[in-house]
Formats: sequence, structure tokens, C-alpha cells
Amino acid sequence: MAVQGQYGTGPFAPDAAAGAVAQMVLLEVLCRAVGLGTAGWLTGSVFAVTTGATLTRALRRSWLDSFGPANRVTLARATLVGGVTALVADSFGRRAPLTALIGLATVALVLDAVDGRVARRTGTATPLGARFDMEVDAILILVLSVYVAMALGPWVLAIGAMRYAFVAASWALPWLRAALPHSMARKAVAALQGMVLVVAAAGIVPREAESGTVAVALALLVWSFGRDTVWLWRARGPA
Repeated sequence: MAVQGQYGTGPFAPDAAAGAVAQMVLLEVLCRAVGLGTAGWLTGSVFAVTTGATLTRALRRSWLDSFGPANRVTLARATLVGGVTALVADSFGRRAPLTALIGLATVALVLDAVDGRVARRTGTATPLGARFDMEVDAILILVLSVYVAMALGPWVLAIGAMRYAFVAASWALPWLRAALPHSMARKAVAALQGMVLVVAAAGIVPREAESGTVAVALALLVWSFGRDTVWLWRARGPA
């Protein structure tokens, strides 16, 4: 079924439009509650438009006939991540409201355990849903790494940039695009990044402990990507 325009006129249009509206409502709430500045508003608005356009394009290419409950949970997570992104963008000009930032990020991380379970229980798991979930996770980790890097140093950005560097490498090395086998270790390491970055952003432990914990998380992430890269190299077909 075709989806026309930015948010479409097909069966996915109400969900895509609702996501955009929810994002703008959240930005308005943040503006009134914590005084979200111009940089935050602009960044959050760009995030909403980009998310809506990208999701609509992906849905147009899929064979789904409904958006599904799991994707709605992921869309809610994306809205929260948009709020985190806006707050981090605003923090370059003033002190970030930690309660709001940590609260939104924490709920987004908690919901990460919900959308997959909903997909399995409702029989609506799809490659598109899994990709949507992964992209939301990646953006949240990237944004949190930017915020934490302001306190601990630019090396923290490697956590957020790792997946995007892997994707960029796959443009030149097609064998990196092959499907990977299921791995609980990979999932655990990915989940750990978000938790560690939220704790570091909250500033509730001594700076030395923050740096050490984030460094361990980065080391585990390097190990995870390295292990997957080796597996893909060994599984590649003839050149």
C-alpha cells in the first residue's frame, strides 16, 4: 500500500502523524517545565521531521499492512529520545536540567525491553521493527555519549560513533552487511552502554569511577564489534 507525502495517506499515516505531534508536545512541555532554549527547540524539531520522513520511507518499502503495537512502543521511545536530544543540544549553551534528561533517557531504556516482548507476544515481529528499534537505541547512545563527553573527554564519543563507523565501513566492504547470528552477549553489551552513560550523565558517582566504568563499557563494545567483524570475515563468500 502506498504512503504518500511526508507522513503518508496510507494505513501508517495516523501513527506517523501522532509521533510527530507527540514530539512537538514533549518539546512544548520541556519548554514550559525547564525552559528549553532555541537550540533545543530547533534540534528537537529537526529530529521529529527526520524521524517521520525516514520512518515513512521505510514503511513505504515494506509489505506491512499495519503499524503494529510494538512499533508504537518504539515510536514512543523515539519521542523520548527526541526530548533527550533537544536537552543535550541545549546543554551547550547552559546547564542541562538533569532530572528531565535522566528521566527521559531512563524511561526510553526501560521501554527497550518492552517493544520486543510486545512484538513476540502479538506475533508482529518484523525486520523493519527490529531495525527501527536498533536505530532508536543507536541515536540515544550517540546523544548520551555527546553529553558525557563534555565532562569526561572526547574519547567517550567512540561509544556513540561505533555503530555508525561500522555502517560506513560496510559501504566499502559489502560482507559487513551480512546477517549476524543471534547473540545474547551482543545484546547485553549494547544495553550496558545506555545504562552506563545514563549513570555517568547523572553524575552520582565520583569522576574517577565514571571514567573507569565508561572505559570498561567502551572496551566491551570494541570487543563485541570486533567479534562480529571477525565472524563476518570468516563467513564471507568468495571475492
